[in-house]
Amino acid sequence: MKKITIAIDGFSSTGKSTIAKQLAKKLNYVYVDTGAMYRAVALFALNNGFISEKGVDIVKLIEKLPTIDLSFKRNETSGNADMYLNGENVEKEIRTLRVSNVVSTVAAISEVRKKLVEQQQIMGAEKGVVMDGRDIGTVVFPDAELKLFMTASAEKRAFRRYKELLDGGESVVFEDVLKNVQNRDHIDSTREDSPLLQAPDAIEFDNSDMGLEEQFERIYNFALRIIEA
Repeated sequence: MKKITIAIDGFSSTGKSTIAKQLAKKLNYVYVDTGAMYRAVALFALNNGFISEKGVDIVKLIEKLPTIDLSFKRNETSGNADMYLNGENVEKEIRTLRVSNVVSTVAAISEVRKKLVEQQQIMGAEKGVVMDGRDIGTVVFPDAELKLFMTASAEKRAFRRYKELLDGGESVVFEDVLKNVQNRDHIDSTREDSPLLQAPDAIEFDNSDMGLEEQFERIYNFALRIIEA
């Protein structure tokens, strides 16, 4: 059975990572969470004082980019691949609203994108990979055999994210989460370098009113048709 590259792009909190993980497991493919990589760089910037009320100190962050080592390691308890930043497991820290509030700004920095895109292309060079993010089908793997573009209403996405944060023990207000989703949409869609765009050959997938099981079955069938062709 041939191996393909599956690129899943779309807005924040559309369930891209959940579907991508399920798909990779079912197909026995490698899963790469590119959003986690950008979140890890954002956490590095926060922890090193490169982000303040005035914004991101881009010069200092760029200077330190060579010192940032990112890797994924399997979590034996969850079975998922956790994000490691310079040898430290930061999977829980990168999912907080603190990081969510700045990740799109950090991800808009060209030098950051160049560094991570190069790493992502190396990770998926042998195919048999499911990768999700904002520019996978347009920049990282424009020749991917299957491209999906996930979307849903901002309110539905914010509610999903709100529940995730509460379940994770974080104290949050729904209106703050909705504002974060809307701000990220704006930054992701209007940045100069690799903005969030639907590739011309991507399948648009609106899951506003769709359960995870139905989503997975439909997307899995998309993949099978290409793999078995």
